[in-house]
Amino acid sequence: MLGLRRVLRSVAQRQLSSQSGKPQGDVLPQSCDVLIIGGGGMGASSAFWLKSRTLQLGKKLNVLVVERDSGYTSASTVLSVGGVRQQFSLAENIQMSLFGYNFVVNGSKHLGDVDLCYQPNGYLILASAKGAHILAQNSTLQNELGARNELLGPEALRRRFPWLSTEDVELGCHGIDKEGWFDPWALLMGYKKKARALGANFANGSVVGFEWNDSGALSGAVVDAGDGVQRTVKFDTCVLAAGAHSGQVARLAGIGDPGAKENSLKEALPVEPRKRYVYVISTQGRNCPGLATPLTVDPDGTYFRRDGLCGNFLCGRSPNEDEEPECETLDVDHGYFESNVWPTLANRVPAFESVKIQSSWAGYYDHNTFDANGIIGRHPHYSNLFIAAGFSGHGIQQTPAVGRAISELILDGKFTTLDLSRLGFERLVNKQPMFEVNIV
Repeated sequence: MLGLRRVLRSVAQRQLSSQSGKPQGDVLPQSCDVLIIGGGGMGASSAFWLKSRTLQLGKKLNVLVVERDSGYTSASTVLSVGGVRQQFSLAENIQMSLFGYNFVVNGSKHLGDVDLCYQPNGYLILASAKGAHILAQNSTLQNELGARNELLGPEALRRRFPWLSTEDVELGCHGIDKEGWFDPWALLMGYKKKARALGANFANGSVVGFEWNDSGALSGAVVDAGDGVQRTVKFDTCVLAAGAHSGQVARLAGIGDPGAKENSLKEALPVEPRKRYVYVISTQGRNCPGLATPLTVDPDGTYFRRDGLCGNFLCGRSPNEDEEPECETLDVDHGYFESNVWPTLANRVPAFESVKIQSSWAGYYDHNTFDANGIIGRHPHYSNLFIAAGFSGHGIQQTPAVGRAISELILDGKFTTLDLSRLGFERLVNKQPMFEVNIV
């Protein structure tokens, strides 16, 4: 089902992007209460939560979302594999993903008529002898916070998953509930449709500059709508949720200026695009992983999962730092599959010794070069600028929690559900990274 939906989604995206001359978004207004830069998962979720919560509070709030890629042809959200898991080491990531799971399985309750195609197959993360104690330690915290996973040794892994080779595997952590994957396009469209129904506006355009008032506060954004005219949109509050381009947009606001007097302005938003490949493969091998196969992650980071009902699998692997590909295009390197992905797959699953690539695509991580975790909250210098960026590959499952958190900061002045203050911009200024251990 997900494989068919991906084909239909691709057709819809091409139709959106090919309809030139007619703007697909709302008319760009001269002003708004809240400007959200970026209409992907984080931005659309923020719009949804702001509008739904102001309705509950009996307030009015004019929310505008500006998105540079009107067809979402290169948006990180729709090019992700749509996983949701709690197998993290930071409590904040575990808690956000638990809320993400609850939101996804109750998608129609929140978003109305939407089918997110949730597949509850879980994750299976494998560890060598070197990483086994960390995997076990993480599992303890995850279950304490409400996740449900189990630790399996080599013999138990072979019994549970007879297609799996446990060579060099000391331990596996298997999510038995609250983990799986869903359709990211459906989630994004659900956010957007519901936010629009509640009164949010979505306009096409790229933010190319900012304006300041006499006191030095941000007061407006200069938007290029692609028609040869740049327009200024005045705002009271701004949310920066531009995904992989967030660091670039932040620089337009003077964030990352080495000549600035304040450390919070000297410190750049360390978010940049990193290209990742996803390959769709099939195999005629015997003892093939079945329909209920979890998303399986090798100790070296190579992963795979089932894709639909026709025997296909998605797979990929993040490159080492010195192997990072160029990001000028979303072209796929099939040589990377042959040299870096397939050998691990064939070793871990004998049925993958002979595979055929059916299709492939590439997408961007909004990579946080500081510690590979999301940056969430108010900027220390600009009191009316809120950031939701840098999630480094695990953002789609956290969009429900992050959008809610941004709405809390704007409407309540503080986090009222999950305390995400440790993930704020201040950690960059104070050189206090929040690293994940065993992150994938």
